[in-house]
Amino acid sequence: MSTVTEASRKHTNHIRHSRNDIWVKIIAYAFVGAFGLICLYPLLLTVTVSLTPEDVIASDGYRLFPRVLTLDTYTYIFAHSGARILRSYGVTILVTVVGTLASMLITCMIAFAISLPEMRYRNVIAFICNFTSIFSAGLVPWYVVCVNWYGLRNNILALFVPALFSVWNMFLMRTYFKAISPSLYDAAKIDGAGHWTVFFRIALPLSVTALLTVGLMYALSYWNDWWHALMFIDQRDLYPLQYYLYSIVSNVNAVSSGRVPSGAAASIRLPAETVKMAVTIITIGPIIFLYPFIQRYFVRGIMTGAVKE
Repeated sequence: MSTVTEASRKHTNHIRHSRNDIWVKIIAYAFVGAFGLICLYPLLLTVTVSLTPEDVIASDGYRLFPRVLTLDTYTYIFAHSGARILRSYGVTILVTVVGTLASMLITCMIAFAISLPEMRYRNVIAFICNFTSIFSAGLVPWYVVCVNWYGLRNNILALFVPALFSVWNMFLMRTYFKAISPSLYDAAKIDGAGHWTVFFRIALPLSVTALLTVGLMYALSYWNDWWHALMFIDQRDLYPLQYYLYSIVSNVNAVSSGRVPSGAAASIRLPAETVKMAVTIITIGPIIFLYPFIQRYFVRGIMTGAVKE
């Protein structure tokens, strides 16, 4: 009798826990869904405003469901600058890919080196790296060194060489490398592996999570960068996407505000507000479509990069 009562009590507790789990899941999904809608609203508003005529925005303001939809703004942008936008896309993709790979290689090598206890002067190197992130010589010396010493004026290398190394990302990678068990390194060295073999065949595969995280931060930084083009690039053929679209918005605002002398453009009403939103969509479009694939590999990296003992 007591056995039956105990089994019934366990069954009742199991049902109660199952119901509690269901309610927890419902609340969690509702919260995440509401938060996702809040994050999605600005993007949808940007898309609809970019498809709204300029006069409708002037009369009705920004609306998620406008009265009229049109592609005039995108037609204006691509009709006047379609070829250059495609070229700027190519420059940005090249800089993002090459810059991310080079930055990851340099960052990971330095982080791995100073994570090894047997390396001499590793604390000195770490201090020097940290010192440069706190104290800077200033914009003018940096510009003089990049232009006069490295010859980065109107050079595509100027779009990623000055940003190749991030101290913060290096210390993040060092944290992951230090978390790897030293016994794995010792076992590889007993088998005759050198530092390069240990780095490429043990340290990097066990730090996939960090590699994906840091690589994504580097890639987004290169994709969104326009500052280096502003400082070093005068040739339009070398303009990255961000800086070229920034110049389009600046020109449209200048004409619309009357800062440009009247002439051929005096009778043309340019879509100043919708251009800003259309440029935003053109800029972030590839990242939005690419992110689901990156997220899949990021989750896989979390599972693969876990240290199993």
